[in-house]
Amino acid sequence: MFYHDKKLQYTVKVDKPDPRFARALQQAIGGIEGEIRVCLQYLFQAWNSRGPVRYRDMLLNTGTEEIAHIEMLATAVCLNLEGASSSVIETIVGNDPLMEKIMGGGDPRHFLSGGMGALASDANGVPFNGSWVVSSGNIAADMYANVMAEATGRTLATRLYEMTDDAGMKDMLSFLIARDTMHQQQWLAVLEELGHGDIRGVHPIPNSFPQSQEHQEFSYAFVDTNIDPDSPSVGQNRRWTQGQSLDGRSEFREIKAQPVGSEPQLGPPIPEGHAQTEQIERAGQKY
Repeated sequence: MFYHDKKLQYTVKVDKPDPRFARALQQAIGGIEGEIRVCLQYLFQAWNSRGPVRYRDMLLNTGTEEIAHIEMLATAVCLNLEGASSSVIETIVGNDPLMEKIMGGGDPRHFLSGGMGALASDANGVPFNGSWVVSSGNIAADMYANVMAEATGRTLATRLYEMTDDAGMKDMLSFLIARDTMHQQQWLAVLEELGHGDIRGVHPIPNSFPQSQEHQEFSYAFVDTNIDPDSPSVGQNRRWTQGQSLDGRSEFREIKAQPVGSEPQLGPPIPEGHAQTEQIERAGQKY
């Protein structure tokens, strides 16, 4: 069960409304780097969690916090649009067909679809895409996905910080950036705990599959696919081609790409598929 408090998690104040910045803030709400993504990602990971209960409980707490961040950003969008409302109406009444002018560089859907409110979409008005949500059932894989989500989210927040001179917006973004810092560290701490004090212990993911059943001659080999004989190898004297592997289980090496399989040969088309007669008659022919 979820409960709410009518007060925001942190202060949201806009000194000078800016419809253009409201549009940019939409990326932090419904973009691939945004708060809807991390909110649903952590909650689905929690709801799907099997194993130690502490990880489920932690994910529930953080996913719920992210709802508060969506609320903060939606409020910021609304406040940035408030000063534009009268001019929007006046322009529409004046029969100006250029919606770009109406919103002064903002998103016309903030008025047309949202009534001067936030939307579950990105800065281009593209709706949030649930396929971005990662919940694999493997906690180590999920933690790495979470680190990436927080890292790209923090990068976005820092860019938004640079886009505005509004003191209130900078203050709000500073808070969100700080939370992204913590959440990155939080997921890495889980990986360290899963590895019994050493993050290497979680690798390779999943560590439940015996490496004896993989072709281990390829397990730690960097494949150089560049066929130009005069081009130096991208892996020459690099960490990923020499020395101990990061999981401590083997040594890195480099190999030249070469085919070890044969040319693929497919069977004839099935009659029900109604390919062309020439395809059916010449199936298996090389030329």
